[in-house]
Amino acid sequence: MGTSGADAQGAQPLDAHLVERRIDGTTLLSGGFLEVRRDNVLLPDGSKATREYVQHPGAVAIIPVLDDGRLVLVRQYRYPLQKVLLEWPAGKLERGEEQLACARRELQEETGFVAREWAYAGEIHNAAAYSSESIWLWFARGLVPGAQALDIGEFVEVARLSEAELDALAMRGELPDVKTRIGLHWLQRWRAGAWKLDWAGADEFTQRADLR
Repeated sequence: MGTSGADAQGAQPLDAHLVERRIDGTTLLSGGFLEVRRDNVLLPDGSKATREYVQHPGAVAIIPVLDDGRLVLVRQYRYPLQKVLLEWPAGKLERGEEQLACARRELQEETGFVAREWAYAGEIHNAAAYSSESIWLWFARGLVPGAQALDIGEFVEVARLSEAELDALAMRGELPDVKTRIGLHWLQRWRAGAWKLDWAGADEFTQRADLR
């Protein structure tokens, strides 16, 4: 729940003086799952501006914790950056797909692991200035190994690292993926006892509308 709700008297949202309101717009490009849009907006002072952004269906990232405390990550080539990145397993939501269903699918497809327990961490926006994408972070444990089920044309290498090894990479600037840096921070705060995670079996989450 955000901080821009109505005040105690039910007046206008507290952030109304910052809100930009859409007048009209057009789709510049519609691809396989992304759209590039250009909107005309009304600024808080009454002037007008143009906003160009990418419409994204959203994604889920998983922080998988092995019984021995190590973490499961993946290495894959990211074409826009022309480099291989170390990341948490992740993937985009299919139309109508629930977050946990996506998390379970992506974990198994990319790493082969199936998890007995899950915990929801939170939502992040990795490029708010030009993309609508949300990434929902989930933790997984009680991992049972299995075979990867990669999509055609997908090449992913599974890696197992300790928290200390991952932290050292981050310190050296060798962990540039934003969701992975934030997931590492969340992991460290949880292990330190500062941030709580509510663990449950996958079936226990099915009735929670706020996590769909």
